[in-house]
Amino acid sequence: MTPFHPTASDDAGAEQHRAALAYVTEAFAEAILAGIESDSFAYAALVAALRELVAMRGEEAVAAFAEQLPERLRAGEFSTGAKH
Repeated sequence: MTPFHPTASDDAGAEQHRAALAYVTEAFAEAILAGIESDSFAYAALVAALRELVAMRGEEAVAAFAEQLPERLRAGEFSTGAKH
C-alpha cells in the first residue's frame, strides 16, 4: 500500500499527489462559485476523505495518521497565507 503522504524520493507518488490536489482545489472553487460556503465544503471534503481512507486503510491506520495532524498544522504545513 502507498503511504498517506508521498515522500520527496517518490516522484510518481508526488506527481499523483499534486494532480489529486489540483482536482480537489478545482472542485472547491466550483463549489464556492455555486454558492456553497467554503467552511461547509471544507468540512464535507474532510469527512469524505476520512471515509475513503478508513475504507482503504481501516480505522486504526487513519487514527494514527490523524494523531500526527496537530503537530503538522502547528508547523504550518497546510498554511497558504496569513495565520489566523
